[in-house]
Amino acid sequence: MSLLTASIFLLLLLALSAFVSAAEIAIAAGRKIKLQIMAKEGDVRAFDVLKMQEHPGSFITVVQVVLNAVAISAGAVGESAISPYLELLVKNEAVSSVISFVLITSLFSLLADLMPRRLAMSNTEAIAVRLVRPMMLLIFIFKPVIWIFDGAANVIFELLGISTIRQDDMTPEDIYAVMDAGAEAGVLKKQEHHLIENIFDMQERTVTSVMNPRENIVYFDTKTSTEKVVEVMIEQPHNKFLVCQEDDLEHIIGYVESRSFLALVLNQQEVSLTDKALLKPALFVPDTLSLFEVLEMFKSTGADFAVIVNEYGLVVGVITLKDVMSIVMGELVTLEEQPIVQRTDNSWLIDGMTPIEDVVRALDIVDLPRSQNYETISGFMMYMLRKIPKKTDTIEYANYRFEIIATDNLKITQMLVTRMDETV
Repeated sequence: MSLLTASIFLLLLLALSAFVSAAEIAIAAGRKIKLQIMAKEGDVRAFDVLKMQEHPGSFITVVQVVLNAVAISAGAVGESAISPYLELLVKNEAVSSVISFVLITSLFSLLADLMPRRLAMSNTEAIAVRLVRPMMLLIFIFKPVIWIFDGAANVIFELLGISTIRQDDMTPEDIYAVMDAGAEAGVLKKQEHHLIENIFDMQERTVTSVMNPRENIVYFDTKTSTEKVVEVMIEQPHNKFLVCQEDDLEHIIGYVESRSFLALVLNQQEVSLTDKALLKPALFVPDTLSLFEVLEMFKSTGADFAVIVNEYGLVVGVITLKDVMSIVMGELVTLEEQPIVQRTDNSWLIDGMTPIEDVVRALDIVDLPRSQNYETISGFMMYMLRKIPKKTDTIEYANYRFEIIATDNLKITQMLVTRMDETV
């Protein structure tokens, strides 16, 4: 074979190898979401890429067959066509063979492997849709070979019980990773990142993590006088108040809105807590519901206020639409009293009833032990101390010191959390 013929043949092999290498990386690494968007925008080739990703057996077989055949052919041609000319220069057959081998290998490694793969990695989806149709043609040409090798591989996988179908389903962890990457790249603003993260948290957090607990519920007995009701409404400026029989939270008959009640009082009309025009039926929800489920319930019923009961039918707290949305909006919502106040770069004052999810996020703690056993930082302290907490009790965890600085009877009202690696 002449040098010209060998050179042309090597160039053709080089082009074929570069094409297959680029197609291998681009089609295999193509992002499913990006390809789906391209398909919806009208690029039907994206559907071909997605289909090839779902069933990659034929594609991988063609890639391996072609690359191995090209490597063998290039070695044979290079050895037979280039070595004689090199031998005339170096006057040594062994040295000329080594030089021809190094030249051919370097040329194919650079132009047919390294450069095409790097190019495909930098423009994955765009290159994938351009090369998928030629790759489908190669698959058609090598159909007999594919049938033999791919069939043999499928039989072995079936015997081993291994599935080869690509699973590209999006998980919450994948979405979190995409959001984090978008925030780091500046595509998502910090507030937008927190907002999306909070929405996903709603599916994990139960209503008890943000409810107004039983001990803080302000309610009226049906026999409470109008003067007393007005006095309490002025002192406790809530929008809604539960109404109970026999002064017992386990006998709730509904709730009244302070605005409607006070409007009748100002108009000097007779007011009764049991008046059907004022008393509205309360929505009861179990304490096992997630915040997302409660939000859906508010949407379907038109309510914005619910009473939370446990498995024994006891009232454990109340929750409002504002409570739920404060979790969604996060830092965008300004509360009258912040449950977590950062004093310095290394210390925080935290209310004892602060939901543990908010504490974990504020302190950037990866995980807490047995977090399913408690809802608040007070519960965390009780779990770690293994006793009823008292003032000055401390624990150390995850490079933080948690210290109780104020209690009310058996309840933790204030805690000081300090980062230990910044302390002396």
